[in-house]
Amino acid sequence: MSRPGFVLEVDDRTPPMVVHEGLGFRLENFPLGTRVVYPPESLPAVPDVDEAIQHALLNPHDSEPLPALLRAGMRLTIAFDDLSIPLPTMRAPDIRGRIIEAVLTMAADAGVDDVKLIAANALHRRMTPAELKHIVGERVFRSFYPQGDLYNFDAEDRDELAHLGTTDKGEDIEISKRAAESDLLVYVNVNLVAMDGGHKSVGIGLASYRSLRHHHNAKTMVHSRSFMDHKHSEMHHSAWRMGRVIKDTVRVFQIETTLNNDVFPQPYGFLQKREWEWSVKDQASMLAVRRGLSIAPPRLKHKMFHDLRSVYGLTGVNAGEVEAVHQKTLEKVHAQHSVEVSGQSDVLVMGVPYLGPYNVNSSMNPILAACMGLGYYFNSYRGQPVVRKGGAVILYHPLNEGFNQLHHPSYVDFYEEVLAESTNPAVVGEKFEQQFAQDPWYIHLYRTSHAYHGVHPFYMWYWIAHALDHVGDVIWVGGDRRAAGRMGFRAASTLQDAMEMASGAVGTSPSITYLHNPPHLLADVR
Repeated sequence: MSRPGFVLEVDDRTPPMVVHEGLGFRLENFPLGTRVVYPPESLPAVPDVDEAIQHALLNPHDSEPLPALLRAGMRLTIAFDDLSIPLPTMRAPDIRGRIIEAVLTMAADAGVDDVKLIAANALHRRMTPAELKHIVGERVFRSFYPQGDLYNFDAEDRDELAHLGTTDKGEDIEISKRAAESDLLVYVNVNLVAMDGGHKSVGIGLASYRSLRHHHNAKTMVHSRSFMDHKHSEMHHSAWRMGRVIKDTVRVFQIETTLNNDVFPQPYGFLQKREWEWSVKDQASMLAVRRGLSIAPPRLKHKMFHDLRSVYGLTGVNAGEVEAVHQKTLEKVHAQHSVEVSGQSDVLVMGVPYLGPYNVNSSMNPILAACMGLGYYFNSYRGQPVVRKGGAVILYHPLNEGFNQLHHPSYVDFYEEVLAESTNPAVVGEKFEQQFAQDPWYIHLYRTSHAYHGVHPFYMWYWIAHALDHVGDVIWVGGDRRAAGRMGFRAASTLQDAMEMASGAVGTSPSITYLHNPPHLLADVR
């Protein structure tokens, strides 16, 4: 059985803590009294994955079994989450591919021959053939990709979009035409964190800019408290309103999966453990990895980490009506990630690892690092933020200005031009968003290459709006000073320097909390 998350107070016997900082990690000695919040250990995996999939498809929630929904002559569309989750990438076979094979087998038995498979990438970059193959598996890829029946969603193909109406708040719902006009839309999801799944799947993954602009904006994001709690997230409220309109128009059979916290395989297994629990072998592995990273050139370090494949265990699979399924999903997600935390701190410390949803097989530029730390990790709470209003956030990341020209072309202009004029998310959006969203060159690269949509860096900046509104200071340990300054933050060489810099906002004897992730955790702050 797994153990719950663990909260430790640092004393003079506490060993140095691992802190992730991009393509590497450091061992940090935290001040006495620092509260360290560790993620829970992994839940046990289901004993038989194929049996769990079959049971879910034949015993769905608030729906007929999948075979009863399939018939000869129907149009069946299977959509699935793109490579932005899980993080890191799952070791083959990917759970989505196993589920898709089971669905296709049932469809073949029913005589269904009009089938399309769509990667629900919204305004994310198009996946490469190799990336698609990893998700769906060799057999499905070989059967569907060459014929054009397996493809990335194109949110800029006006002929292939369907407008389904508006919500009672006037929000446009525009999604994939193929999905909207299908007799059945099966959506295959991976819920790595509580933010994913539910009506966010179809309503965002298969949506165009015309829909996404209603909730991916600074005003909505600053009132999403937090992204990991859909009942207190304005973004999710919007997605749920849209999803309920979609439900009235499109027959959706939702399949959601949950994973455990088995993120780091060998030789990185020591990163799964609390430092004082390291065996002699773990310590040797840690020293070997640190030594290797210290002498490896950046390109090799990048390859070492991005080639990593996680050994997640499947903790559950549920299928059927979207909201009924998502309720079951959240129960599993919270059981895996939730840690009870008593009260807020003056200072919140977090390490930003090498990987986020938008730099898979790519580089972590300063904007994405900010989004990961101040967007995803800051919002990994329920109840109230871990840091008090007006407190300080200290993050670890080098903030290298190594923008990937293939994947993030619009990020370069956003960073050099937009942030040079303002770092206020609301001002940035009002003044520049439309220009980037409608730029023909960015649209061309999104549609024909492997670039994120021109508006995507704005979404990353909106993602940090809640944190910017809440905290009084943001300092990056080890961060490039120019990059930190361009984003409106400060940089420090050491944690001690950062604490001295933050003293104006939090005093000279502040309470400190270090969120020790990854693996992922969700702080239940009471």
